Formats: sequence, C-alpha cells, structure tokens
Amino acid sequence: MPLQEFLVWISTYGYAAIFALLMLGIVGLPVPDETLLTLTGYLIFSGTLHFFPAFVCAFLGTMSGITISYLIGRVGGARFIHRFGGRLHIRQASVDRVHLWFSRWGHWTLTIGYFIPGIRHVIAIVAGSSGLEYRAFALFAYSGALFWTGLFICAGYYLGNSWQAFPETMTTIAFWVLGAVIVGCAAYWVVRVLRKRKRGI
Repeated sequence: MPLQEFLVWISTYGYAAIFALLMLGIVGLPVPDETLLTLTGYLIFSGTLHFFPAFVCAFLGTMSGITISYLIGRVGGARFIHRFGGRLHIRQASVDRVHLWFSRWGHWTLTIGYFIPGIRHVIAIVAGSSGLEYRAFALFAYSGALFWTGLFICAGYYLGNSWQAFPETMTTIAFWVLGAVIVGCAAYWVVRVLRKRKRGI
C-alpha cells in the first residue's frame, strides 16, 4: 500500500485507521507495518496526531492481529495455511522456519518475531497450532507488541522529517541482532556440552 494511501486513510478515519491497518497487517495482508508505525510517530511529531491515542490504537491493533493469528492456528492450523496462505503471502518455507525456531527458542520467538518481516505473520499461527496455552502466548506476544509499536512510533517522532529512512534500517539491524543472539545461544550450548563431557557427566 503506497504511503499516500496511508495518509488518506488516517486523514479520513483517524486513529481507527491505525488500529485497522495494523490488525490486518499482522494477520498477513500486504501492509508495511513498520512504515505505518514510523509514519504514526512522524504525524505525532507534526501535530497531526496525539501520542496517547495513537499509541493505544497501534498497540491494540497489533495485539488484535496477533491474537486473530493465534486463534487461526488453534482452530485451523496447517489446513488454514494450506488453503489461504498464498492469499496472505504466507509461504510454506516461512512456516517451516518458524516451526524450527519455535522448537529451539520457544516462547521468545513470539517476542522477537515482530522485528522480522514474514515471520510475525506466521509465528502466532504456529504457536496456536502447537497448542500453546493462551496465558503463555499473551505474556510473550503482547509484551513484544508493546515494545515493537513503542520503538517504531518513538523513532518516527524523534527522527521527524527523516522518518522514512528508519524502517528499512531497523529491519536490517534486527536481522543482525537476531543472528547474534542465535550465535550466542549456540555458543553457550556448545560450551555447556563440552564442560559436561569434560566432567564425565
């Protein structure tokens, strides 16, 4: 969706547009979520929007979208992905990768998955289809939503007129940070295994 359409939606429907677009974007429709959040921050900077209602609508929209995806996973799971995945730009390769991450890193994947385009649209479906309890899902998914929306909105606000450069840069940084975390965890696991073998455990 072009930037101009975002502006038209927000100008016409206000905070409700932020809520609806983020909810639909998290479910899987082609909405560049980071761009929308950073634009929201810029519109707060320019005085078009107020911070508190904009942030609340963004957070609730994200929370609603991730919850819908979780419920889809609980009810339909693999059948839903097979039937509708193509329409929501959900590829089987992404699903397989999320399954692998979820089996290795568990609930934390729900938190960090927001920062990886193509993953946040799938992770809640995988969590739901795996039978993860709602309480555990909510703790990790909603805390991730809070941090993700807050980070991009604040970035758009503080960057002001330079806001458009942030989403792409942040996505690149997120990939590097995730890679570093995975390497660090793998190194920690290897060290533990070697120590146990040395002790003869």
